[in-house]
Amino acid sequence: MLTLQKTIALDKDYLESLGFTWHTDSDETSYISDELVVISEPEAEAYYEATNELYDMYVEAAEHVVENDLYHEIGIPFNLVDVIKESWENDVHWHLYGRFDLAGGIDGKPIKLLEFNADTPTALFETAIIQWAMLKKNNLEEESQFNALYEALVDNFKRLVTLEEDISTFEERYDGWSFLFTSVKGNSEEENTVKLLQHIATEAGFETEFAYIDDIEFSDEDGIVYNDKSYELWFKLIPWEDIALEESDLAMLLTNIIKNQKAIIFNPAYTLLFQSKGLLKILWDLYPDHPLLLESSFEPLEGQKQVKKPIFGREGGNVSILDEDANAIESIEGDYENHKMVYQAYTELAIDAEGLSYQAGVFYAYEACGLGFRKGGKILDNMSKFVGHLVK
Repeated sequence: MLTLQKTIALDKDYLESLGFTWHTDSDETSYISDELVVISEPEAEAYYEATNELYDMYVEAAEHVVENDLYHEIGIPFNLVDVIKESWENDVHWHLYGRFDLAGGIDGKPIKLLEFNADTPTALFETAIIQWAMLKKNNLEEESQFNALYEALVDNFKRLVTLEEDISTFEERYDGWSFLFTSVKGNSEEENTVKLLQHIATEAGFETEFAYIDDIEFSDEDGIVYNDKSYELWFKLIPWEDIALEESDLAMLLTNIIKNQKAIIFNPAYTLLFQSKGLLKILWDLYPDHPLLLESSFEPLEGQKQVKKPIFGREGGNVSILDEDANAIESIEGDYENHKMVYQAYTELAIDAEGLSYQAGVFYAYEACGLGFRKGGKILDNMSKFVGHLVK
């Protein structure tokens, strides 16, 4: 059984003073757990090492897709292939951050990759800010976490200019490029997460601005324009696959903008290769029986319990747990049933005394840099809770 430590919960007024407004779920329960997962120093180190290794494996798998033209196999929309190639081949398209979802790592269970949220990962605010505030509120040692996410993002923003590990030359090499941060209207979680990233980029030394997506103009000639000003750098939390499937004209414009070197977009288009759960099958082909991986296929696995999930999907939508005969024993409805499916060997998550499951999320920004947990049912959905951690 995993170890939990009870805490004094952060009240709503305090959370909102931090800009964290999505603190209460639709059933009026708190989204933020008042418990911390207690882990050891070796467990924290194991999460760090595993995540760094997995990222390197993802880069190799993505290169395999590009070299062998396997875009269709992993479900990449055809109208994004050119922009993916363009961004993959040019170093200026730097991956800012992503989040690996992992089973195990606590309660004596081995770490196993579930998936990589590489394009528009959620829980950034919770991991970087809220769990730090939980320790401070409870008079716990604020450094007693595997959590340098904020500082890692400051450094990785600087690498958008230096394009190397060393960031000491940022100030002399930064020539005033303007960075536009964008959100849709009416989604406080997305808006405040984007504004947190804008704040971090400003701290890193960039000239920044915020705008709603409806107020931005896109053109082949002028690039990305807001208030009659063109921006060289653009951050969005709109998934690339949504742009491809729902905004095909915008997909074409962004392809031309990148090809014409009018702007650089974050996260880059190639992160859709990482985001596709179809890459889980590619990883298994390249690294069969790797200790961090679970067997994955585009066909049901024979004779074993498994998880069926859409290659593009979020918050557990259209995910099913199948028994050894490929019959569904647990499922969640969703909007992703028309996507291609991947089948991944089932692995048990750590559970607490109430039978709730715990899944680790490790952020990656040039290196593994921040850990948080989600708890919920066998399939984690949009009612799962965020759980901070404490290293003892």
